Amino acid sequence: DIISAEHNCVWGTTDITAHAEIHAIRKACRKLNHVLLEGCVIYSTCEPCPMCFSACHWARIEKIVYGATINDARDAGFNELTVSNVQLKKYGESPIQIVGGCLKKETLQLFSDWQHSDCQKAY
Repeated sequence: DIISAEHNCVWGTTDITAHAEIHAIRKACRKLNHVLLEGCVIYSTCEPCPMCFSACHWARIEKIVYGATINDARDAGFNELTVSNVQLKKYGESPIQIVGGCLKKETLQLFSDWQHSDCQKAY
């Protein structure tokens, strides 16, 4: 079952922490009336940033599945701390399973489409 589906709202909310993963975790916690999301999987277009990875860890999300890497996001123009989820998992001794590269070609196309759009705003 899909518990929550969200998107990045940084510019719309003027909140630099309003990443899609954070919104999805908040919504899922409210819907399930619990702060722990054990057994849940989060799917993301891009590898979660360190803030979002930490939120996944604290919520005890079981698995992260993403397409593009954090380096791909940086290359597209985002101001990223290019610390991979694999590195964060190792440093934090996190039990989260990480599956990268899911639909990577399609996610890279989304970055390309965004780069060539009239509404391009990186942060």
